[in-house]
Amino acid sequence: MDKPTDMRQSVANAAEPEFAPADLSAWAKSAAKSAPGGDVQALNWITPDGITVKPLYTAADSADLPHANTLPGFEPYLRGPQATMYAVRPWTIRQYAGFSTAEESNAFYRKALAAGGQGVSVAFDLATHRGYDSDHPRVTGDVGKAGVAIDSVEDMKVLFDQIPLDKVSVSMTMNGAVLPVLAGYVVAAEEQGVRQDQLSGTIQNDILKEFMVRNTYIYPPKPSMRIIGDIIEYTSLNMPKFNSISISGYHMQEAGANQALELAFTLADGKEYVKTATAKGMDVDAFAGRLSFFWAIGMNFYLEIAKMRAARLLWCRIMKEFGAKNPKSLMLRTHCQTSGWSLTEQDPYNNVVRTTIEAMAAVFGGTQSLHTNSFDEAIALPTEFSSRIARNTQLIIQEETHIPSVIDPWAGSYMMEKLTQDMADAAWAIIEEVEAMGGMTQAVDSGWAKLKIEAAAAEKQARIDSGKDVIVGVNKYKLAKEDPIDILEIDNVKVRDGQIERLNKIKKERDTAKVQQALDALTAAAESGEGNLLELAIQAVRLRATVGEVSDALEKVYSRHRADTQKVTGVYAAAYDSAEGWDKLKTEINALAEELGRRPRVMIAKLGQDGHDRGAKVVATAFADLGFDVDMGPLFQTPEECARQAIENDVHAVGVSTLAAGHKTLVPAIIAELKKQGADDIIVFVGGVVPAQDYEFLFEAGVKGVYGPGTPIPASAKHVLEQIRQATIL
Repeated sequence: MDKPTDMRQSVANAAEPEFAPADLSAWAKSAAKSAPGGDVQALNWITPDGITVKPLYTAADSADLPHANTLPGFEPYLRGPQATMYAVRPWTIRQYAGFSTAEESNAFYRKALAAGGQGVSVAFDLATHRGYDSDHPRVTGDVGKAGVAIDSVEDMKVLFDQIPLDKVSVSMTMNGAVLPVLAGYVVAAEEQGVRQDQLSGTIQNDILKEFMVRNTYIYPPKPSMRIIGDIIEYTSLNMPKFNSISISGYHMQEAGANQALELAFTLADGKEYVKTATAKGMDVDAFAGRLSFFWAIGMNFYLEIAKMRAARLLWCRIMKEFGAKNPKSLMLRTHCQTSGWSLTEQDPYNNVVRTTIEAMAAVFGGTQSLHTNSFDEAIALPTEFSSRIARNTQLIIQEETHIPSVIDPWAGSYMMEKLTQDMADAAWAIIEEVEAMGGMTQAVDSGWAKLKIEAAAAEKQARIDSGKDVIVGVNKYKLAKEDPIDILEIDNVKVRDGQIERLNKIKKERDTAKVQQALDALTAAAESGEGNLLELAIQAVRLRATVGEVSDALEKVYSRHRADTQKVTGVYAAAYDSAEGWDKLKTEINALAEELGRRPRVMIAKLGQDGHDRGAKVVATAFADLGFDVDMGPLFQTPEECARQAIENDVHAVGVSTLAAGHKTLVPAIIAELKKQGADDIIVFVGGVVPAQDYEFLFEAGVKGVYGPGTPIPASAKHVLEQIRQATIL
């Protein structure tokens, strides 16, 4: 019997097949047969960043790129900051969370760590972000609603109870009240027996982006930059394993920035922080190795990977300009979080798929740690069930796919290498524009940077509302009936009462005179410019000074920042690709204006400490483009202040934009206040993140319209117009 053929030998001996040389013109002729109008160029995708993505890339597209033959762990670190990347150690799995009280949050962190989480990532409530204690009258509806309430080191000790801070890294998203919060973490660790030099983790401490998008600032830009410099200085001397700043693009993309804007503005912010630290006399290599970055990862899969590769390329270039010599100073290390904005209220289980795709983009881009959002976060705070799915998404990518076995698997891709260079070029052009203005502080102060992001947001929303950009389950393939899902409900009153009780206990038991001396020392340092503010804050917090008291001590000198309220015009209308319906609605608005003798007037308001104003700004822009008179209320209004402004401006309607779960407290309060001030003819409508389960509650409170995520703005505008007509004409 013949021996079986050795197939491997047969293949090895087979003649190499011959292929015809690549002929791009022949491909173009073939492709033209199925291209729209016979034009292959019509297949190009022009991204919101202005980058052309072609349907076909060849070796010629990447042949002359300067980074084509680089390696991971070596300059310019495009392929990753470490030589072995995930092949030896995968990224850190983080779960960003804060659940009303320190006790509940601590229980969640401990469960997450036991289930495979590898670090703690803390979300604070808005009262804490803005430097208010829970008993302050301005934060009645905010305490515990969008994160954990922290008033003192006693809360911090509960938050990290039984979590060994010498072993577990802690990431804290905190910018405005960064001094008392970081001080509270340091003191809680000390009282756990952990030295400062043992602490590892990251404090966000990125105030410039707050002035552009998220708005959880406290002080004006200049003193805020002093605080950042003091934190970088203190941590470099005392906390060498701790990242003193996480320069964040995440909130820029969430507010509407495209990938090139996010990349450019974030790196420009980074340049500004390095300038601030070196201006204090610090050597760049003494602190630059502990700077880190934070990117949003959205649904533009290819662009997100290219963005992260380009970021490392550009940061290496920037740090060389500062004279950095230590390789760690040249490496861009980053945390990523999947997009919250891309999550939909409609057909929410689609969000599991979206988050998985975004997580893979982050991994392919080379992140050092990752948080995956839960599928229900477009509706409410995540439940334990949804958080487990989000965490397991990362575990499956790490443990089952073998994706981590290959370092930068996209390297050498004709498309990816070209896109990386295109993204770097687009971002660098914006960075040069910022530098021509005098740097990012100037670009932020002028309002230019904020308006650039708001214009991008308005354009994106118009493309979605007109159906040009598809969102599955929202503007295409919609369900006939949406099934309710379980949500996490926070009892704001109960949480606030508990926090106030703990605050009163602390104040009763501490040495009031010593606390006041420590607070006075902070105020004096703010006045003189001498001393380190973080060091002084730690001393005050050790004595049981509260978050609000430390913030107030600096506010005496620095004051609270109040942003100018501006809005872009014409952008939404230009991008809205459905002229017939748009023009008809404009005609109806004009007709009502003639009947009333003036244009229908709407005030768009943000109540409480929720500074996320993307939705409010986009709605204001679109309503104005349609022909409404639109007033923008300032951020952080109380219901009383909002009602007073609405009456003074003689508006027909107030639209409340809500993203931080305060609607059940703050919206009934504005309706009651309008009635109290004799203006219950002003109608109130609500837009934003509102669970369907809460609609009836709001309607019973007197709300005339509720427009959840995914509602086309023209549809909401038409409904508001009808409500104004009924209230004024009929």
